[in-house]
Amino acid sequence: MKKYFFFLVFFSISLLQLVAQNADSLWVRENYYKIERMIAMRDGAKLFTAFYIPKDSSQKHPILFNRTPYTCYPYGEDKFNPRLYQSYWINYLKEGYIIAIQDVRGKWMSEGDYVDVRPFIPNKKNKDVDEASDTYDAIDWMINNIAGNNKRVGVFGISYPGFYSTMAALSNHPALKAVSPQAPVTDWFIGDDFHHNGVLMLMDAFNFYSGFGKPRPKPTMVGEEGFNIPSQDNYDFFLKTGGLKNFSKIMGDSIAFWNDLMNHPNYDAWWQARNPRNFVTNVKPAMLVVGGLFDAEDCFGAWELYKAIEAKSKNTDNRLVMGPWFHGGWGGRGNGDYLGNVRFGSKTSEYYQRNIEIPFFNFYLKLKGTVHDIAEANIFFSGANEWKNFEQWPPKNVEYKNLFIKGDGGLSFENTGNKFKPADKMKRPEYFSEYISDPSHPVPYTEDVHLDRTREYMTDDQRFASRRPDVLTFSSGVLEDDITLAGPLVADLLVSISTSDADFVVKLIDVFPDEFNYDEKEMGKGNGKNYPMGGYQMLVRGEIMRGKFRNSFEKPEPFVPGKITALKYTLPDVAHTFKKGHKIMIQIQSSWFPIADRNPQTFTDIYHCSDSDFQKSTIRVYHDANNASKIVLPVLK
Repeated sequence: MKKYFFFLVFFSISLLQLVAQNADSLWVRENYYKIERMIAMRDGAKLFTAFYIPKDSSQKHPILFNRTPYTCYPYGEDKFNPRLYQSYWINYLKEGYIIAIQDVRGKWMSEGDYVDVRPFIPNKKNKDVDEASDTYDAIDWMINNIAGNNKRVGVFGISYPGFYSTMAALSNHPALKAVSPQAPVTDWFIGDDFHHNGVLMLMDAFNFYSGFGKPRPKPTMVGEEGFNIPSQDNYDFFLKTGGLKNFSKIMGDSIAFWNDLMNHPNYDAWWQARNPRNFVTNVKPAMLVVGGLFDAEDCFGAWELYKAIEAKSKNTDNRLVMGPWFHGGWGGRGNGDYLGNVRFGSKTSEYYQRNIEIPFFNFYLKLKGTVHDIAEANIFFSGANEWKNFEQWPPKNVEYKNLFIKGDGGLSFENTGNKFKPADKMKRPEYFSEYISDPSHPVPYTEDVHLDRTREYMTDDQRFASRRPDVLTFSSGVLEDDITLAGPLVADLLVSISTSDADFVVKLIDVFPDEFNYDEKEMGKGNGKNYPMGGYQMLVRGEIMRGKFRNSFEKPEPFVPGKITALKYTLPDVAHTFKKGHKIMIQIQSSWFPIADRNPQTFTDIYHCSDSDFQKSTIRVYHDANNASKIVLPVLK
């Protein structure tokens, strides 16, 4: 009887959602019409653009522009994009916006050649083109040719379209009034998508480029499929495939950007030209940079783009929003009340759309309402499960505190490490913690067996990792007061290795009390209802660093085997409260597989080395008074 009742409830909810979507679909068809145009750029290439235009001609309408490499589907003026019926888009349609969606140069039905993260050209001459010039030319055509527009344009997009949004802001077209780069791609070597601190994020790069990277000789409405992995176990497949050159054999010679990844192993001029943060000077439109605290792809980009605009374009009206979301989780892909097993206590995506994004665009594009209620930095703090507003980010009232790791597996805000005589420092185990990193048995990023990279791993339970001998675990005592972190973390380690290179993964973890359980109201929908939350080790932030880049991403250096060496790097910002009764935990390891490629642990060209180059390394992390490894925490006062 109970099962039947729940089935009826689920069926009723699903039916109501379907009825609501059908009603929205009917409303859109009754109130909008669609046209498709090929818009000429300054060099003659024509870009395919779909427009959804209000039938209401009693007033002028603003244009909201989305540039994408992921298709304007469906093609045909009688076919409407089903995404328009979702809350993320339907709200704008009901506000009377003209929606413009464009296939970027060289993708799908647009002409020209496609270039990944096409470099910005600061001083264009004659018919030089980049994504900024294509945006400028498209906007110029739209405001002069689309009936009923009010000559005010906004641009937004998530992920790769977030990159195109940043490029749009650099166009400085006078009609472009507001831009929202969301989860924006900014730097594919340091922190977004395909590299983190010089480490290739193997699973995402291979899965994405095996399809997306295939050449498109001429405009098409049909996309390419990626490589079909012959397994349901990603750990097993990626481990058995071996070194990166074996993945290059699978890719073949036709995927240009994969070849670029393999041939630019260091942060050279080629990479630096593809970092839009280098060019965000004199940005004219108002900016709303949006991202997710737990975005597995572009968490870095949102934080760092906002900071770059603040530093390089001081007169720009620049705002930041970070919510408890996975990649794009604020954009119609759920209501943002949970991720994996962790609950956030409210419908954060709906709050953002209603109170921040729509008012932002309405103010700048419709001259409606106000933005006075939208703070400079609008940040959701997990743990406390509340939004906080700040005049800047990181906030002014942050104190950076050293959290030292201890030989007994503890953590302390005081340097209580043992002092030693020089002759003893390499012998006494209380002066360091040690593990053996074995590339043939790398530490998995999650305990599950699955094929696709999960988004939930960003908040996953880390108890599985705590039980491995190649993961060091350090924990505070039970907290007597709340501790709130607001800003970037810094891993400041003293290490030695027995080989000439190694990676380091540092994880900040919130350990829940043994008796912890969410109440029924917090549980809501979603998975994890029966998961044992007592003692849960929630990943708050984790990041990997390739050791040879410890002093320079441009000029890597080998380790001297056995020599104590400083390794310091910055992790993406956090906004999290460790509640009273919880514990702070730090884990350190040297692999994170298969999201990150394996380091052979020899100083070599990892992109072309052989499987025989991989070897074990003995890793030591020091915690004596003279060599005190620590994590620098941004504590909100």
